[in-house]
Amino acid sequence: MRRDDKINSGKLSARSQSGNSVQFPARSPSPETGLEYHQSLDTVIVYNRVPKTGSTSFVNMAYEMCRRKRYNVLHVNVTGNSHVLSLSDQYRFVHNVTKWRERQPALFHGHFGFVDFQQFGSKEQPLYINILRDPIDRFVSYYYFLRYGDNYRPHLVRKKAGDKTTFDECIRLNRTECSLDAMWLQVPFMCGHSAQCWIPGNPWALKKAKENLVSKYLLVGVTEELTDFVTVLEAVFPRFFSGGTDYFLNNKKAHLRRTNQKFPPSEDILEHIKKSKVWQLENELYLYAKEQFHFIKKNTLVYNHRLEYDVDKGMQFRYEKIYPKS
Repeated sequence: MRRDDKINSGKLSARSQSGNSVQFPARSPSPETGLEYHQSLDTVIVYNRVPKTGSTSFVNMAYEMCRRKRYNVLHVNVTGNSHVLSLSDQYRFVHNVTKWRERQPALFHGHFGFVDFQQFGSKEQPLYINILRDPIDRFVSYYYFLRYGDNYRPHLVRKKAGDKTTFDECIRLNRTECSLDAMWLQVPFMCGHSAQCWIPGNPWALKKAKENLVSKYLLVGVTEELTDFVTVLEAVFPRFFSGGTDYFLNNKKAHLRRTNQKFPPSEDILEHIKKSKVWQLENELYLYAKEQFHFIKKNTLVYNHRLEYDVDKGMQFRYEKIYPKS
């Protein structure tokens, strides 16, 4: 039996009042048919990854697993490392994600702000995911990454290689690269492509980012709980991520990317940063995301004493009193 035949054999065709064909599962819903079945051929996930949040570790897992699980992983490489797509490129992206059937199911990933598919009249919506990090940790990590690189590509000469200026010194010298406005990244990534999203310290952008987080994103995790993020995704998307938790716990490649050298900021520098509006809003979004993630995790996972890590609770509802009787 061909793969398409196997898929089609699991469906019953019916006719709606309008005459259009609709599809129903032939079997009763279960943890298997409810998740695996509906994630067969057309599921598309978009991961607009924020730099220095653990995204490379996550994406490496997807690349390791995609062939065996028969889905595609595609990197969206934006020219000039810009995080903002032109209006025409946003349209092209929407069209590609929704119409590129040959590459479905798929996980698209890249460093760019949220793209609202409904804005372009698309009835098909991808499933957005993301990972956020403590904004100071992310900012400091990126600063030293540009100077010392990481253990992912240790021989690659980075943009600021040879510059021994510490993060503290950079702040005190008031250099552009460590301007606190440069910390403004996670809010605009979650906010999107409105001009207001990219104005550092803009409260409207934070409000929009929060709205998108709960209404447009399936799941937003936090860097320090990356394995739990994968476990929740494994529970929801076994088609893509089953085995992901084991990969993160036992595979040496799982936490491949770490900045080679970092010096933590001093207390006076931390105090200076925390007075800024940019940090306050970035941190508020991070804490908001963390609270939401913990809520989802609590209601999705349960600790397995045999495996010694969290697993899916399994299906917690059932159907009954079904009429008319067949």
